[in-house]
Amino acid sequence: MKEIVKVEHLTFEYSDAAVLRDVTFTLNKGDFLGIIGANGAGKSTLIKLMLGMLQYDSGSIELFGGSIKDARAKIGYVAQKAASFNSSFPATVREVVMSNLYPKTGLFKRYKKEHEQRFQAVLEQVGMEDYADRLIGKLSGGQQQRVFIARALIGEPELLFMDEPTVGVDAQSVHSIMRLIKKLNNNGLTIIMTNHDTPTLVEASNKLLIFCEHGYEEFVTRADLSLEDVSDIFAGKRRHHHG
Repeated sequence: MKEIVKVEHLTFEYSDAAVLRDVTFTLNKGDFLGIIGANGAGKSTLIKLMLGMLQYDSGSIELFGGSIKDARAKIGYVAQKAASFNSSFPATVREVVMSNLYPKTGLFKRYKKEHEQRFQAVLEQVGMEDYADRLIGKLSGGQQQRVFIARALIGEPELLFMDEPTVGVDAQSVHSIMRLIKKLNNNGLTIIMTNHDTPTLVEASNKLLIFCEHGYEEFVTRADLSLEDVSDIFAGKRRHHHG
């Protein structure tokens, strides 16, 4: 199996409080890692560290066998929509999605035929092919999130980070978005995802990073792990170890 992510003894502190302590795990191509834990446990912090948005204190992160910087072209990122998006922003679906081609098209956005074909393909992938020229602010929360997933996909990532992609989305849309994400994973895309809906994420993923108290974590394979087991880890009833 091709190793895509290698995190070893990662530690990160905000002022005097340790948020992450000695976090270690590896992921292979095609894995789906669910990161779960209480609010403030360090889930989003870990994603930001892996994206190079924050600097860790000690330990190491390797992506695709090299540095975060060298891996950027292979990475997609879907941030927390509700926290980061201004719905009055006057942009169309096409403009939002195509904006992620900037590294390939340059400042003047000279889109080629293959860029347009790629745009059509990712809109179809997320079920938004009929909305290309709609203003993003006129769409529902679930539709907007599909557009942001398309924006990440247009760069053809091999590793997709998703930070609570179903926040602020209605229940019906949550199910359809999770089906979409699972389908992307089944097609070979490696995914790292946090979600406040723990049972749904546990079911979708094949590996779990479960944050307990004080920044310690347990890394486990999903196979043969019940939700009761997950609850026991949260509650500290299982001893901390790396699985």
